[in-house]
Amino acid sequence: MSKICCMRAYLASAIGVACTAALVLPSLAVASPATPAATVSAPAPANEALPGSTQSLPLAPLAPRGERSASPAATPQGVAERDVQPFSLVGVVWDDAATELDGTVQVRTRAAGKGTWSTWQHVETHNSEHAADPGTAERDSGKVRGSTAPLWVGASDGVEVRVQSASAEPSESPARHESAAHSERAARAPLPAGLRLELVDPGVPPPAGSPTDAERSSMATELPALTRAETEADAGLVAARPYIGPRPRIITRKGWGADETMRERKLGYTKTVKAAFVHHSATGNNYTCKQASSVLRSIYRYHVKSSGWRDLGYNFAVDKCGNIYEGRAGGVAKPVLGAHTLGFNTNSTGIAVLGSYTSSNPPAAAVDAVARITAWKLGLHGANPRAKTTLKSGGGNLYKKGRNVRLNVISGHRDGFATECPGIRLYNRLGTARSSSARLQGR
Repeated sequence: MSKICCMRAYLASAIGVACTAALVLPSLAVASPATPAATVSAPAPANEALPGSTQSLPLAPLAPRGERSASPAATPQGVAERDVQPFSLVGVVWDDAATELDGTVQVRTRAAGKGTWSTWQHVETHNSEHAADPGTAERDSGKVRGSTAPLWVGASDGVEVRVQSASAEPSESPARHESAAHSERAARAPLPAGLRLELVDPGVPPPAGSPTDAERSSMATELPALTRAETEADAGLVAARPYIGPRPRIITRKGWGADETMRERKLGYTKTVKAAFVHHSATGNNYTCKQASSVLRSIYRYHVKSSGWRDLGYNFAVDKCGNIYEGRAGGVAKPVLGAHTLGFNTNSTGIAVLGSYTSSNPPAAAVDAVARITAWKLGLHGANPRAKTTLKSGGGNLYKKGRNVRLNVISGHRDGFATECPGIRLYNRLGTARSSSARLQGR
């Protein structure tokens, strides 16, 4: 059998068939293009019980005994140094998704099996801008919680965390100077109710065994790359879409070990893809490319189990080595409705570069991967990476609901929402990504 016996990708049907080793990609139902945010039912594959877990620990007041506060809700909260079951990613969640955590979250962790503690690390607190749009079924499900960005810390078995209101005076060493006087305590903003520390273990997917007939359609671990000629000729798309970049290699959800029984069974779609929003995951840069699948499984679990989302928020992810991953379920070629850019999820796709790029430069391989995935994805829907487009706001802190907003076809998250995402160092490379993406489309 040849390594690739056929590759067919249809915009209005299955995303393709990979004949490598007789593995077949799933044929997923597509929502009617006349329905802006349709959902269709798709049963999750009956795969084996993948390992992985979430420990959820309530935060407690950290104020010293005897100190009285005029604002008890603003008292620092946290988890004192303690042993826990193994985990690799941390985050903090709270009850009301509409409430911001106006303050700081600091964590330190103990490396599993080594007994050494890390220095204090900051967790990005503002994460509500990565979410489903107001008024959507996902946002209004009653399950969604407020959450920080998740932070990848690697294999750990001990943790300590401190959450502090923004108006409080900083201390040299969190949780070590509890006896210091805080004269400004009464002026602090209250912390959100229901603060909990989430410790995520991504687990390790078991090796693939002999699949059942029901599982066989979800066994492909990647979509191989196609040349531009193969991509343009496929399914007769040249006449309708003359500028399509070559399809890059994409690691599927099966490839990175997504537990399909964890997500919501419904798949949401919009009409088209007019823009791509680039993000950084804010999970830190302390991961190897071999660990990228574990990072992605951790984010997926954090989005679904901890934050209450229906699935992973991003449509695609890119690691520091330039590998591209399928994100939210529904088909990589289709206009899947994500939860990545509050107010602008409709008719867009979200791409997260794994890491934090506020003070660190993104690797050239990651920027190149953004160009490759956008050249193909936007080309399928007739969008020019160098151009601008108009999206209608679904509501956010920059644009009122219903306002038509002119944006770059390849935009940063901060263009649609007041946020530091995707980090200024990555944001400054989007011009390069636009030019490269357009060249790949033959423009």
